[in-house]
Amino acid sequence: MIAVIVGGGPAEELPDLTQWPTGRFIGADVGAAILLKQGISLEAAVGDFDSISVEDYAALEKAVQHLERLPAEKDETDMELALNLAVAWNPERIVVTGVTGGRLDHFISALHAVFACQLANPGIEAMIADRNNRIRFLAPGIHTMTGDPNYRYVSLYPFQSEITGLTLKGFKYEVTDERIPFGSTRFTSNELAGEGEVSIGTGNCLIIESRDADKKMPG
Repeated sequence: MIAVIVGGGPAEELPDLTQWPTGRFIGADVGAAILLKQGISLEAAVGDFDSISVEDYAALEKAVQHLERLPAEKDETDMELALNLAVAWNPERIVVTGVTGGRLDHFISALHAVFACQLANPGIEAMIADRNNRIRFLAPGIHTMTGDPNYRYVSLYPFQSEITGLTLKGFKYEVTDERIPFGSTRFTSNELAGEGEVSIGTGNCLIIESRDADKKMPG
């Protein structure tokens, strides 16, 4: 099962939500109203909802089974609360969207929340997605990947601390037992056409699969 969390970022930055036809949707604050306006059924919504209209909130009350309205002043962000709810569903994957293209503080907050979620729940794949990018975290170990022509470029960055023992197989630019110092941008815009493998000795890797914004998806 896939849990899809939609935040309140610009709707034009959202990926095609119909690609998860069996997904269980959660709206994080304004993201809940965005889902309703796009005709997507959602099972839950959390947030203070101070930024949506009275009419939109009334529609949420009618349409959403689990609606949790919280005070604006709280210790956890709406995204953290939505992630906690998604984890309770025990999904195979959590997709977070609607967090890019708007306020950078909201994006950075979501990035760290997803990272914390991934660390605490290694059996669940957590990912941030928008129209042009997919963002994940890879822990130490061996990870197999299949290149996606819709996301031609693959970039890797150390997150929190440096990465050691990085080996890339099947990529356009292969490396063996490399070290990536924290802050390095050396591994930006690699490419993977077929099957590949990412091996990490120590450290957590932020991996971004991207496509050019002016390129349309096939089909």
